[in-house]
Amino acid sequence: MSDESALRERLRKIEALFAGAGTAGERSAAEAARDRLRARLAELSRSAAPIEVRFALADPWSRRLFLALCRRYGLKPYRNYRQRVSSVMLRAPMAFVEQVLWPEFEELNAALTQYLSEVTERVIREEVHRDTSEAAEMAPALPGG
Repeated sequence: MSDESALRERLRKIEALFAGAGTAGERSAAEAARDRLRARLAELSRSAAPIEVRFALADPWSRRLFLALCRRYGLKPYRNYRQRVSSVMLRAPMAFVEQVLWPEFEELNAALTQYLSEVTERVIREEVHRDTSEAAEMAPALPGG
């Protein structure tokens, strides 16, 4: 199984976990999990008024993931005029944000970040230089020396 295939499978399992499914299964199970989450969002929307929430996501990959996750559940992320690109606004029931959306995003983001880090490390090591360690920390020079 390729690295990308493994990542895709891991993302499906995370989604199924947040939808309350016992196993991830095939694509149909992932779609069923998504439908359960949408139903939960609709239920929470009926019981609690949506509130406006601001998210600050400076990393472009994390922001893209978050936007896609919001849109998957029928939410409409936006940015107010003159807000930074890193800001994402969302109107949603706070319970859904706290119990489903944000925890799922954090899990997916951790998996994606790990994957991107591993790929970047491998490409740099293979194409630029073997040593991909951080820069050495040096003691400050003595004054007047």
